[in-house]
Amino acid sequence: MPKETAVYTHGHHESVLRSHTWRTAANSAAYLLGSLEPHMKVLDIGCGPGTITADLAELVPDGHVTGVDHAPGILDTARATAAERGLDNVDFAVADVHALDYPDDTFCVVHAHQVLQHVGDPVRALSEMRRVCRPGGVIAVRDADYSAMTWYPGSPVLDDWLDLYLRVARANGGEPDAGRRLKSWALAAGFTDIAASAGTWCYSSEEERAWWSGLWADRTVASSYAERAVATGHADAEQLADIAAAWRAWGSRKDGWFVVLHGEILCRR
Repeated sequence: MPKETAVYTHGHHESVLRSHTWRTAANSAAYLLGSLEPHMKVLDIGCGPGTITADLAELVPDGHVTGVDHAPGILDTARATAAERGLDNVDFAVADVHALDYPDDTFCVVHAHQVLQHVGDPVRALSEMRRVCRPGGVIAVRDADYSAMTWYPGSPVLDDWLDLYLRVARANGGEPDAGRRLKSWALAAGFTDIAASAGTWCYSSEEERAWWSGLWADRTVASSYAERAVATGHADAEQLADIAAAWRAWGSRKDGWFVVLHGEILCRR
């Protein structure tokens, strides 16, 4: 039997939340927005600090959004995000995507951003998402594909970073190249009406390079990912420091350019 749970590789260190709180419905769920209607009931799985969740709540003013996450602690941040924006059509709860505590046919939209790459059984997760979605509703999933990330100028040490991240994430029970697998997982979960697409984040301006390289440099030496890399013997502190320095060196390059590729699926129930 495949593992139903996996270790969340990144954790919730400040360097991770620096990235998560940047995410919006516009920059992270654009492929879904045309399917939303004001009255809809939405489930946002893996909501993290709640920035996308809050955007979704604003886009369904006559409906309701429930944000769920496997980590209870981050939900306090999500609730604060919603409160700061004066939203009264959103709530939050702890949940496991492999076994959602909601009746069949509950939600009009079930959304998950950067979730399936971290779970032990993505097909079961999609089956659960399908179960709680109403007939005629939509399941929307977007995940990065690490091996498809590309950057300039090249750096052997950043190549080492990618190799290390892939090894650590897979040792944790996840699949960091989830983006390319979403359609195949959806088919295995029984979906027949699947619209597959792709989206990107691109970091090139001076501000973007400083932000992206800085958060990855910090994450490489100070987050749960760094702790797991050392604890599992995939790297030592010196190697992590070298990778962090390479990130900062890349960020200082005026010709620096980095693209994150995502797979996206919209599955009709």
